[in-house]
Amino acid sequence: MGRQLLEMAHVTAFYGDSQALFDISLKVHAGQLVALMGRNGMGKTTTIRTICGLLNIGSGTIHFDGQDMASRPRHAVARLGIGLVPEGRRCFPNLTVEENLLVASRPGIWTCAKVTDLFPRLGERRDQLAISLSGGEQQMLAIGRALMTNPRLLLLDEATEGLAPVIRHEIWAAITTLKQENNLAILVVDKSLRELREIADYAYILQRGATVWQGDISALNRELTMRHLGV
Repeated sequence: MGRQLLEMAHVTAFYGDSQALFDISLKVHAGQLVALMGRNGMGKTTTIRTICGLLNIGSGTIHFDGQDMASRPRHAVARLGIGLVPEGRRCFPNLTVEENLLVASRPGIWTCAKVTDLFPRLGERRDQLAISLSGGEQQMLAIGRALMTNPRLLLLDEATEGLAPVIRHEIWAAITTLKQENNLAILVVDKSLRELREIADYAYILQRGATVWQGDISALNRELTMRHLGV
């Protein structure tokens, strides 16, 4: 296991006056793929948004590579080395594939060529507008755009949700490649327990905005999945 990059300790967070996170604690190390799991509405996306500085924390601490993140503006969080693939993709519709990638570019190993090696479909559609892509291709583009920031931590929020099986397979294959070939920390929000079992090192389960279980994903047995995930 590599160096610890992200640590959340007893974090609370609010949407206005409404409390959304009550007690979130988790850690992610370099080279580790961590699954963030839970039923719908339990705080997974809110946790991702809080890591990225999109919500102010009420209490607790968030550290990235030893640096306190609580008071940093959003752009400063990204510059620390955190890449976000948001729920719903959110590509720039009227920019081409290549322009979507270049607009996020920061110096490092990830270039347009390297992204299109990972996702050949994007190379084939380099000059197409993002709005003309299929949902799966837009998801690939969202992942590629996050990689172009050359992050140390990649946050994937429901990266395979609602996609056709063949596209899901391509995206899981790409995530596997990222884990195997790079010292990249990856935090994945996804409901695909079968795929997560094959690739994740560790898992956290959230319930009502709090961390209720953590452990090696191999320890996530039938009783635990029924109790916390309903599957």
